[in-house]
Amino acid sequence: MKVNQSENVAAVDVEMEGAQGCKVRWLVGQEDGAPNFAMRQFEVAPGGYTPKHHHPYEHEVYVLEGTGVVLEGEVVHAISPGDVIFVRPDEVHQFRNTGAVPMKFLCMVPNSAPRPYPVRPECARPNDTTFTTETQRHGDRNREFTAETRRRGEQSK
Repeated sequence: MKVNQSENVAAVDVEMEGAQGCKVRWLVGQEDGAPNFAMRQFEVAPGGYTPKHHHPYEHEVYVLEGTGVVLEGEVVHAISPGDVIFVRPDEVHQFRNTGAVPMKFLCMVPNSAPRPYPVRPECARPNDTTFTTETQRHGDRNREFTAETRRRGEQSK
């Protein structure tokens, strides 16, 4: 059994192309003897985002603090503490913090998840027209969300 405070786990910058203002803590993983899933905690700074990307496996997200949006392809969903998000395999997604405080969420993925992840380069910029249009259309309902990354220095498996 492993019992630990999340704040005791080092937060490292998300180094995936297209990410800005994101950190990740690998709370539980293969190194801890977890055979199936990894649990990560992401923290996205105000105005920060993860790249718009996809991968061939699912992941589950639980929002702890802050507000933002999660992009499901071109569709924008507002998110806040207590929200649960299921990202299907190969679904294009991105998390963005639209609030004034850091947004934190837990994200679980299979330990067998390949890295690096395919990034949608045409969508990785923070000022893309899709996000701007959706933000204007939905106003204050928009909140941001972040997704996958890899540990600093981790190589493709």
